[in-house]
Amino acid sequence: MQGYVLTRYKRPMELREVPKPEAGDGEVLIRVRAAGLNPVDYKIRDGAARLFYRYDLPVVAGNELAGVVEAVGTGVTRFAVGDRVFSRVDHHKMGAFAEYAVVAEDMVGRMPESLDFDEAAALPLAGLTALQGLRDKLAVTAGDRLFITGGAGGVGTLAIQLAVWMGVTVATTASPRGEKLVRSLGAETVIDYQAQKFREVLRDYDGAFDLVGGQDLRECFDVLKPGAKTVSIAGVPEPKMVREDVGLGSLWAAGAWALSTKIRRLARRKGTSYQLMLMHPSGDDLDLLAHLTDEGHLKPVIDRVLPFQQIPDALAHVEQGRAKGKVVVRL
Repeated sequence: MQGYVLTRYKRPMELREVPKPEAGDGEVLIRVRAAGLNPVDYKIRDGAARLFYRYDLPVVAGNELAGVVEAVGTGVTRFAVGDRVFSRVDHHKMGAFAEYAVVAEDMVGRMPESLDFDEAAALPLAGLTALQGLRDKLAVTAGDRLFITGGAGGVGTLAIQLAVWMGVTVATTASPRGEKLVRSLGAETVIDYQAQKFREVLRDYDGAFDLVGGQDLRECFDVLKPGAKTVSIAGVPEPKMVREDVGLGSLWAAGAWALSTKIRRLARRKGTSYQLMLMHPSGDDLDLLAHLTDEGHLKPVIDRVLPFQQIPDALAHVEQGRAKGKVVVRL
C-alpha cells in the first residue's frame, strides 16, 4: 500500500510503498477513505513534538481519518467488517496518511450518519480537542461567557458550536474574511484582530480557550474575571499538563515548571491561571461528537479537499495558518 512516511525530522514526508498493517488483539484495520490535516502534523515533521513523542523513524504520518472497517482483531466487540468509522489515531503511532491504518478499538467511533467521509475526517482531532478543552479543562457551564482566540480555524469552528450547545456565550477573534463564518456558528462578539486588540474591548469573561498562542495567549489574562482560567493548545508546557496529559515524571515536570515560569507568573499577576492541554483519543467522545452532529448541533467546516497525492501541498496550506476550518485529503 502507499503511505506518506516521515523519514527524518525537518524533511518533507515521502510517498512510499509500505507494508499493509494487520489488526492485532483489540485493534481495528481501517481502509482509509479520507484523512484530516492539522498543525500537529507539520510540528511532528519538524521535530517540535519530540519532547512528548519519540517515533521510531521511518513512520507513516497522519493523525486522524475516516474509513471503513476492513478487519478486526481478537477481542473486538464494538465493530464489524463494513462499519463506517472515524478516529483520532494513537499519538505514539500515527499512520492515518496511508491506504490502511490499524487503530485500537477504544480510539474508534462510528461515523456520523449525516456526514460523508471527507467531512467525518475533519472531525476527530479538532472535535476532541474542543470537547475536552471546554468540558474537562475549562469546565464551562450554561451562562458562562467564554473567549476563544482564532475562532475560524479547525478547532475554533467546532469549539464555538460546542460552547453554544453548552449554553455558553462566545466571543472570538477572526479576520474580516472569517467574521461571517464564526457568527454563523454562534459567536456573539467578533473582534477583527487586524484592526483591534481584543484586550481593549472585552472584560470579565469566565474563561479563555487559546488556540493561537504567543501574544494572544499573554493578553487572554487581561479579559478574564479574577480566578478564571486560560486553557491553551498553543502555549508552553506546564507541570500539570506534563504529568496528567503526557504521563511524564517529576524530572520532566520540573523542566516544564521552568519553561512555563513567565506565563504562569503573568497569569498569577492578573489574578488568573494558565494550563496547556493535550487532547487524548477517545472512542466514547467520538460517539458523543457523532451524536451531536446527527442531531444538528455540530458540523465540521471544510476549507478544502485535495487528493491524497497532494498531502505536501495540503500541509503547506495548513502551515500558512489561513485555512477556514479543516483541510482534508481524499483517498
